[in-house]
Amino acid sequence: MSLTEQQRIAVEIAKKNEQSIHRGHRIGLDIETLKQAFLDNLFFVQGKPAALATRHDYYMALAYTVRDHLLYRWNNAAESYTQAQARTVCYLSAEFLMGPHLGNNLINLGIFDAVKQAIDELGLDFDDLLAQEIEPGLGNGGLGRLAACYQDSLASLEIPAMGYGIRYEFGIFEQGIRDGWQVERTDKWLRHGNPWEVVRPEWAVNVKFGGKTEAYADDQGHYRVRWLPEREVKGIPYDTPILGYKVNTANTLRLWKAEAIESFDFEVFNQGNYYGAVEDKMVSENVTKVLYPNDETLAGKQLRLEQQFFFVSCSLQDMLRILDGQGLEIEQFHEKFAIQLNDTHPAIAVAELMRLLIDERGLTWDQAWEITQKSFAYTNHTLMPEALEKWALDLFGRLLPRHLEIIYEINNRFLHLVRMAYPDDEDKVQRMSLIDESGERHIRMANLACVGSHQINGVAELHSELLKETVLADFYEFFPEKFCNVTNGVTPRRWMVLSNPRLSNLITRQIGDRWIKQLDDLKQLEALVDDGSFRAEWRQVKQAVKCDLANHIHQQMGLVINPDSLFDVHVKRIHEYKRQHLNVLHIVSLYIYLKHHPNAECTPRTFIFGGKAAPGYTMAKLMIKLINSVGQMINRDTEMRDLLRVVFLPNYNVTNSQRIYPAADLSEQISTAGKEASGTGNMKFAMNGALTIGTLDGANVEIRQDAGADNFFLFGLTAPEVEALKQEGYNPYSYYQNNPQLKAAIDLISAGYFSQGDTDLFKPLLDKLLYDDPFMLMADYQSYIDCQKVVGKTYGDHDRWTRMSIYNTARTGKFSSDRSIQDYCDTIWHVSPTPIELTNPTPTNEKPDSGKLICKLNPVA
Repeated sequence: MSLTEQQRIAVEIAKKNEQSIHRGHRIGLDIETLKQAFLDNLFFVQGKPAALATRHDYYMALAYTVRDHLLYRWNNAAESYTQAQARTVCYLSAEFLMGPHLGNNLINLGIFDAVKQAIDELGLDFDDLLAQEIEPGLGNGGLGRLAACYQDSLASLEIPAMGYGIRYEFGIFEQGIRDGWQVERTDKWLRHGNPWEVVRPEWAVNVKFGGKTEAYADDQGHYRVRWLPEREVKGIPYDTPILGYKVNTANTLRLWKAEAIESFDFEVFNQGNYYGAVEDKMVSENVTKVLYPNDETLAGKQLRLEQQFFFVSCSLQDMLRILDGQGLEIEQFHEKFAIQLNDTHPAIAVAELMRLLIDERGLTWDQAWEITQKSFAYTNHTLMPEALEKWALDLFGRLLPRHLEIIYEINNRFLHLVRMAYPDDEDKVQRMSLIDESGERHIRMANLACVGSHQINGVAELHSELLKETVLADFYEFFPEKFCNVTNGVTPRRWMVLSNPRLSNLITRQIGDRWIKQLDDLKQLEALVDDGSFRAEWRQVKQAVKCDLANHIHQQMGLVINPDSLFDVHVKRIHEYKRQHLNVLHIVSLYIYLKHHPNAECTPRTFIFGGKAAPGYTMAKLMIKLINSVGQMINRDTEMRDLLRVVFLPNYNVTNSQRIYPAADLSEQISTAGKEASGTGNMKFAMNGALTIGTLDGANVEIRQDAGADNFFLFGLTAPEVEALKQEGYNPYSYYQNNPQLKAAIDLISAGYFSQGDTDLFKPLLDKLLYDDPFMLMADYQSYIDCQKVVGKTYGDHDRWTRMSIYNTARTGKFSSDRSIQDYCDTIWHVSPTPIELTNPTPTNEKPDSGKLICKLNPVA
């Protein structure tokens, strides 16, 4: 923005401010009221006159303006829930990858266009203000994004709910690419403040660590145990309102920050020990400093366990505070709260609730265990045994001595029941034990979650069945009534309405806008598949969003890509089982073929990758280097200019994914069958009209069932075939020897063609494929190559491809997170909607007198 333009805007805003002495209505929806509220927040809340305001100031003023509307609904919801003593869903998750709040809140409030008009009339760039928001990186991938979608749907379905997690000071790292390698940079998402959160220091709780326990007899002579901790940390809640779509419900996301009980020791400071004076502050705040600290060291492992226990203990103590505040008895805890454990990270909650009920509230073991089991439900997100969390017994006992005693007692009572059921099967007893006795002793958190919960669910039909057959087979045999399936879903508000407004507007013009909350309505699009003009509009929308992405890539990376090419997109966490390197082998094979057959017919393709590798995951980082090295060579080859492009978009996050999903033609969902629990990226792609190439893994199975086999590119071994091949004795090297095309691709990489002659660079990756290949790339290679040929041929028939694209979108109704949450409500939580009626925030006057705020005080949240 030029200085002259900025001065003009400043003068205009100054004039508006002169007209505003009183604050007036903060939540009016007409354009003039929205403009005035924005100007008030800029001046009174952000504390900037227009002449000094930056773009960030304007963003903050807009955020506060929108937040006013949220707070109006939030306070009404809190009061209504308290008065109704509504049964509440408590979603415990170590990750909440919410994404930018502003745009999503405008969508859910139904004022996106009105606010855009107001900002435009003030002479500001609305899209530029949206872009100012710093995304909170409080999650690693699908787990955290699923939790975010579920918060949106809980509010949209008017279900009383609270999300509980950690307010990490530094989130998932920002990814840069230097010389093809991933570089991790600190995610300072709080550096300019966070306008969406409200701190609640009055609801702080203390969390204990370490120390010892001692037994004693209470006043009635009953055996009791008290925990004498080595140290304590204070948990401070930071609340963010989560608004539902076009309803008055605004639920709470409560994230906990760790602080010292005493942040400054004045006596130590006066002794000249300045570091020691703040040592407790630094040690305590480390608990919530970083998302997923590297746990390769003992200190890293301890910090992770501290994080998990910290947020779980804070959250359960908070629930007890709410229970007391509403005048309910402790025996009603499980009637008031339905607690969902999002994977094993919060599984320690089972032992902590037992401690709180027995040690703090005086219940008997049997009373506490009944309440605990009725309160918790457990969602499993993995089929890989190595991913089921375990904690070394020594570490656990040092950090949580009382909880180790409780887990021993739970295990003792549980294994007694197991031995009664299976008197001659000690192997089964050992497998089901909460303590892994093989080698160094560990506590099995998944086993604890299974025993302490009344319901256990997988996240896709295939995943749930495989859980029963593999990692949780013993538990399914022992209590089959606990097991059910809830297939994951994603919110169409963020992943269609906000991310892809062109497509959303096209759909709404044809079938109305009810589909935004009733996604099954998209089936009505099937009637338009044979409408040539509709197909043409569909293609125009896709082309426009592809041009947007192409422009973004050019601006960010300086790379020119052809929006007429097939956008073949593979974006997700970088991991060997997700098989990004299988995609690379296809690219190299295609490159070799085109170099040898320069006149061959070939569908032009742009291969787009994105995703982060865990900082300690060497092989995944090498995969990123391989993608970039292959891309660098191909992109420089003038013979490939109109045929192939390879792009690795750095720092894949919610913001960038909102650009990518709408623009994709082909969705790569190529994990080894039986390894992906569900996936949600596959659903987002399909909603936006991308076609899927994939294995029968996770939710791919259900996407193919619903979209139709003719609208899905299937390849690869099935999960039973993978296991059968392993049992037969899988030899990946034989595939290399017997497939000339595969051999040529691997040999070209091995020879250093993509690494400036360095034959050692990719050797670890290639050796693992040739001599181990745990995820069956070599076995699936030819099937994948053959399927990609069908993809290329199909894309050449634009009319057929468009029909398939429309069918994919039209048949994604099942994959709305609204459906998932309704399944949880009906099957697991047994909770009903609590509609919110809004009360007038200024009932005594049409406008507040002299800016005085007239309101009611609300009790507990």
